[in-house]
Amino acid sequence: MISVQGVSMRFGSKVLFDDVTTTFSAGRRYGLTGPNGAGKSTFMKLLTGEQPPQRGTVTRPAKLGVLRQDQFAFDKHRVLDTVIMGNQRLWIALQEREALYAKEAMTNEEGMRLGELEGIVGDEDGQGGQKVRVLLAQALFGRPEALLLDEPTNHLDLDSIHWVREFLLRYEGTLIVISHDRHFLNAVCTHTADIDYQTIITYTGGYDEMVLAKTQIRSRVESQNEQREKKIEQLQDFIARFSAGTRASQVMSRKKEVERLQTNELARSNIQRPFIKFTMNRPSGRLAMECKHIGRAFGDHEVIKDFSAIVNRGEKVVLVGRNGLGKTTLLKELMADQPAVRWGHEVSIGYFPQDQTGLIEKGLTAVDWLHQFDPDASRQDIHGLLGQMLFSGEEGLKPTEALSGGETARLLFCRIMLQKPNVLVLDEPTNHLDLESINALNIALQKYDGTVLLVTHDEDLMEEVGTRVWHFDAGRIQDFKGTYEEYAATLV
Repeated sequence: MISVQGVSMRFGSKVLFDDVTTTFSAGRRYGLTGPNGAGKSTFMKLLTGEQPPQRGTVTRPAKLGVLRQDQFAFDKHRVLDTVIMGNQRLWIALQEREALYAKEAMTNEEGMRLGELEGIVGDEDGQGGQKVRVLLAQALFGRPEALLLDEPTNHLDLDSIHWVREFLLRYEGTLIVISHDRHFLNAVCTHTADIDYQTIITYTGGYDEMVLAKTQIRSRVESQNEQREKKIEQLQDFIARFSAGTRASQVMSRKKEVERLQTNELARSNIQRPFIKFTMNRPSGRLAMECKHIGRAFGDHEVIKDFSAIVNRGEKVVLVGRNGLGKTTLLKELMADQPAVRWGHEVSIGYFPQDQTGLIEKGLTAVDWLHQFDPDASRQDIHGLLGQMLFSGEEGLKPTEALSGGETARLLFCRIMLQKPNVLVLDEPTNHLDLESINALNIALQKYDGTVLLVTHDEDLMEEVGTRVWHFDAGRIQDFKGTYEEYAATLV
């Protein structure tokens, strides 16, 4: 059990949470939720003892297992090294790859060799799911009474996410987990501790149940306030009419009732929801894209073998499979100017790459960078679009080199919305987004009338957006014409 008593944290004038008292009980699995910047990671550091509270106390068990958000950062003494060394082929490839990446300039031969090494690393699957399994095993060393996990599913493929989920469902101590994966939270959590209104409120159930309960409570208080305000208005009218007359005792009674009926002040929520809406300047032709006999290899390692497909207007294709099997590679092949790929009549593409390095020019403000994609748009329209994506007021003047990962993603969505394409090619678009932004993207993609090619490990996006599935496995791509839910049913 972990007990929090009267804990407060603020940064400057910003209050994260104030006078929080709560208990995390043994045998329960808690999701810690709240938008980016609400203080989830800060609260987790208070629970682990990594950071002391500015006020209040935290009582924790002697044995605590911790998985931090920077689990994938390479440091000098990696816990995974001893495990990977058992796979000699992967160990040698990783060592050689790191040596090549450390060079300031590579020759053509070294560049070709790097491609081969990436193929080996992807083939051996040593960087995602295997690493988090080792780190979870390390966190559980010594049978801790509580397990605290900050974004355990980051960068994992679907198979590894499922493994982590089943692993946590078997854990019997106190579990507290931060995740931006709604499906994962719903499947794992028995309770949800939500950071909002400058406090932490615990709800029974997963993420969706928390949202429903939170909305109902807020609506009930608003309704009660509205009824009280009407009653207060009637009482104050009586007081104004008879305060100077002979009904002094009744007036005094009404004044006391007014005091008793004072409305509950509703704290302002710190949740900010972006507004994403993808529209098209014009629809494409009926055939959106055709590719014939696409193949891609890194040395002797074939990532894609002889893939052909026709995608019609309005289809929404989700690309699924383990990490390193060629999903990003295929999107890059489709985006390349080559005879094996033919885009349809009037096709215009909005592209969101997984690797955004160098994509946003430095030395500009966010508003100036965005304006160059539609010089005819008014400055007011550009600021309005940025406002939709939570760049409010002066934040639109933020230098592009100072943008966080989440801000970079939101700015790229601004560009796509400004360009109004009829085909969206999105490679892991939910990386760096919080739950509210992911939900907004999900709704926007469902409502979009154009064509979508989407790489994601978010099961809600797969199930609710996709109308067709390309499943990657050992160089082959299975083309399933149906939803992800229908495809998953064929695997049972």
